[in-house]
Amino acid sequence: MKINIIKNLLLGGVLLISASSLQSCNDDWLDLKPEGRPVGDEVPLGGFEASAFGLYASLRTEGGVSDFTYVWTHCIRADDNEKGSTASDAATDGNVFNNFGYVATNGHIKNNWNGHYKIIYDANELINTAVASGDTSNGTMVNIAEAKAIRAFCYFELRRDYGEVPINLKTIDVPADEVAPKSTVAQVDAQIIKDLTEAAEVLPSQWPSSYLGRATKGMANALLAKLYLYQGNWAKALELSETVINSGVYQLNASYDNEFTKAGNNSKESVFEIQKTYDYPTKYTNNFYECQGVRGSGTWDLGWGFNVPSVELVAAYENGDLRKKTTILTSGGPDIYGSAGYTLPSVPTIAQQYWNGKAYTYPAERIQYAQNKNHWENIKIIRYADVVLMAAEAANELGQSGKAANYVNMIRNRAGLANTTAADQVTLRAAIKQERRIEFAMEFERFYDLVRWGDAPAVLGAKGYTDKNKYFPIPQEAIDKSQGVLVQNPNY
Repeated sequence: MKINIIKNLLLGGVLLISASSLQSCNDDWLDLKPEGRPVGDEVPLGGFEASAFGLYASLRTEGGVSDFTYVWTHCIRADDNEKGSTASDAATDGNVFNNFGYVATNGHIKNNWNGHYKIIYDANELINTAVASGDTSNGTMVNIAEAKAIRAFCYFELRRDYGEVPINLKTIDVPADEVAPKSTVAQVDAQIIKDLTEAAEVLPSQWPSSYLGRATKGMANALLAKLYLYQGNWAKALELSETVINSGVYQLNASYDNEFTKAGNNSKESVFEIQKTYDYPTKYTNNFYECQGVRGSGTWDLGWGFNVPSVELVAAYENGDLRKKTTILTSGGPDIYGSAGYTLPSVPTIAQQYWNGKAYTYPAERIQYAQNKNHWENIKIIRYADVVLMAAEAANELGQSGKAANYVNMIRNRAGLANTTAADQVTLRAAIKQERRIEFAMEFERFYDLVRWGDAPAVLGAKGYTDKNKYFPIPQEAIDKSQGVLVQNPNY
């Protein structure tokens, strides 16, 4: 389908006036130009573009993919991640995720639930309003497809965080409209598959540079492949992964280091990432990287120091793996760029031995912006490397060992490692698990991988994991508002 989109529209700025943005910005935010957003007469009126862009903006708010909530809920539960910072800082807030002590009244679990449902309801409104309008222009059909892709992403997140969740596709007019019983995981999966399949039929393979960050055909197919991977539907997971691979749109960034710098924003490896808000970093609407930055003083006042690598992760790398220096920053050691004069202070100065290198602030950019905190890099949600390793895993489970090994070697070779020696299904399965652990270390996949592999009890048991921790509790607030329609997850 030919895409007939009016050019020069805002990418993510329409709905940025949220509570978090008002706390972060003063009145002169109106004088600044959000990433991808034109100003003045360049912004056309009409259509559903503004509503579509509002969905992307909502992904940058608390409860979306860009704040403490996402770090706590998606990172800290893994064996490779620790709370970080000082022992007393967020001692209760962080440790309940580190040690699986959270309960149904936890604020971050509530924010995670509410934030994703807010985006779902906004997507519903766009879809239902657009359909009711009778507008079948190419641009409107793409807006609808974008809304379906983002709605599916939010339901996928809720599905892997809470299991059975309510499906609501209505436009929410009054609070009572939000009350719906849980749907089964199979029913949620069916809705995700429907949304992503329909979105992939309409979305473009690529957007012009002025629209970077919008949902694409590759994003929809990659997320669909991941859902099938979670289901253990290996044939469909391989089919969808290879659809993305064979599209010719994506490739691995030649430098793993580069992928996690400002230069790596929207690289050829990017399948879907949340866009930064402003070029000028003191004006921002999230603190995703700041909350993970090296905690120190002066030159090393880079953030609050949460979400740090565990000693087990540090020990898990093979000799010569180039990904280690990108991912693991060591107190008392050089920074990942080998910058002159940028040796991290030793452990007595900063109360952590290791830090998340993927949240590290590049020294040249600190100088450029006269600011230490990192607010100018995108948040990577789906990388092409993930698609390649999904294809490897699915191929291996289907008995296609040669194909699986080839995909694994693509990832290993980029990391400076020799081809895998694994040659049968059992050894390749272990090799793929190891590559996923290292490739996505300090990102968002490890906990969920352990759960879907059935490895979580053995790996996370020492941290306090039990079977009920496969899912979060349903927020107590949601249960109370439903007047008993929603039922709590088992053993909470």
